[in-house]
Amino acid sequence: MELECAVQKYAWGVPGMKSSVAQLAKAATPEFEVSEEETFAELWMGTHPNGPSVIKGTGEVLGHYIRRHPGVLGTPVIQTFGEQLPFLFKVLSVNQALSIQAHPNKSHAEELHQQRPEVYKDPNHKPEMTIALTPFQALCGFRPAHEIVKHLRELPELQQVVGEDNANTFIEEPTEGNLKECFSAMMNAPKEKIESALNDLITRFSEMDAAKGSELLQDLFMTLHDKYPGDVGCFSIYLLNYLTLQPGQAMFLGPNVIHAYLFGDCIECMACSDNVVRAGLTPKYQDVETLVSMLEYNMVPAESRNFEGFKMDNYTILYNPPVLDFAVDMIEVPSGVEQYTLRPVESASIVLVVEGNTSKVEVNPPAPGEVPQVTSLQRGSVIFLAADQSLTLKPNSGSRLLAFRALCVL
Repeated sequence: MELECAVQKYAWGVPGMKSSVAQLAKAATPEFEVSEEETFAELWMGTHPNGPSVIKGTGEVLGHYIRRHPGVLGTPVIQTFGEQLPFLFKVLSVNQALSIQAHPNKSHAEELHQQRPEVYKDPNHKPEMTIALTPFQALCGFRPAHEIVKHLRELPELQQVVGEDNANTFIEEPTEGNLKECFSAMMNAPKEKIESALNDLITRFSEMDAAKGSELLQDLFMTLHDKYPGDVGCFSIYLLNYLTLQPGQAMFLGPNVIHAYLFGDCIECMACSDNVVRAGLTPKYQDVETLVSMLEYNMVPAESRNFEGFKMDNYTILYNPPVLDFAVDMIEVPSGVEQYTLRPVESASIVLVVEGNTSKVEVNPPAPGEVPQVTSLQRGSVIFLAADQSLTLKPNSGSRLLAFRALCVL
């Protein structure tokens, strides 16, 4: 059955029809209004109360439908998570940096929720999978030690905010413990010291030749400072890996991994939670003490953050992270293929068509209850499949089909 999905218009989103989120929403629902003055940041597919999907044709909220027909989730899902969809599926269109953040593990999430329920609003963990739709820029994890040492040596302004003693100690002995001391000192530095160091670096960039400026990430630094002037997060690029995922490349973010999305469009799937610990590049509530204490400080190359998928057949790659809450299929059917059937799985799943359309689809067996059955798909279509349902696609001739499916592998 087809879903109508919520669109979130956060300030960091992409304006108007330049946004993939707006394009997909408009393609699926032509009456959806897109103003070029508004930013369209996220498309939510699932049952999260802040943006629940509804069944197209009946208007019933998907979560209500699942409560009436819990068997659609599949026995393994019910046994593991109860009678609820365990994941939230999204499309993101990012036009400016999101906050520097990490997500707590399950036991830490429960503890934070108990201590401060007004900030940490549920007791669940929030692992995430990101798959790029366009070249997608992000910060993720701490850089290899030799890169951090190089930046500390070449940037007196960075030394200023981490403290000379901390910087020298790390240069002499680049351990995880010494990195934590540097990062903690930087994130807790007085506002005046941060602003002074930022201004000093801006002045030095203006006097630097282009090659050296490029080596020291001048463009990225200035982009962040333009959006978040005076923010200590601008210095984080010298401690964190800066990477660009190409379309189809994926990144998995487990608990306690520091990260920030910077620019581009992506598919995202996560456990159904809002638990985010933020510090830097945001006007939202920042919990520096919790973030510093919880992070993993291992220093690894940027490319090690790429998450490899498993080829299920000629047209489907499964990205199966080390959590039970979700996995993601990327389905790419080239033009000329007359028919392709998505394999039935033991969990409920949600399918999003990103590109292409079909003349016909066949769902077997039909969804329970009185709901309109899907007969064709187009760009932006979002389909809910019950456990053990198969979906046979018949792409239009000359049409490449690109779709993604969120599911559980239990």
